[in-house]
Amino acid sequence: MSKYILKSFLLLLFSIAYAEKPLYVVKNGKVDAATEKGFKVWRAAACGRCHGNNQQGLVGPSLIASLKDLTYDEFIIVLIKGRATNGMPGHPHLKQVDKVTGKRQVELLYSYLKGRSDGKVPKGRVRSFEK
Repeated sequence: MSKYILKSFLLLLFSIAYAEKPLYVVKNGKVDAATEKGFKVWRAAACGRCHGNNQQGLVGPSLIASLKDLTYDEFIIVLIKGRATNGMPGHPHLKQVDKVTGKRQVELLYSYLKGRSDGKVPKGRVRSFEK
């Protein structure tokens, strides 16, 4: 019985310690620092030229709608390799790792866009509550 309790306790501690952090956090209209960096990646990569300033779609599709269907892995492939037949250029430079968060720029961008698609991250310029 005590082995069962010990194993259960260790499993609980392990699951708490290694629980996945949420993709994004929004508090009072502000976002976590990583999501704000995702917004900055969006702006620096000039994604708004094709997808619209609020991700609503222009010559490129609405990312608000696309992120409801694209998996994380599909998103990464599309961003890094592109979809030449659809006019989407690849952005291999987004594989660079952000020194502060330790995440690749493409991951930060995914978090920001997923938050927008989920309707949690506000449109327009976002600011971090972690400053």
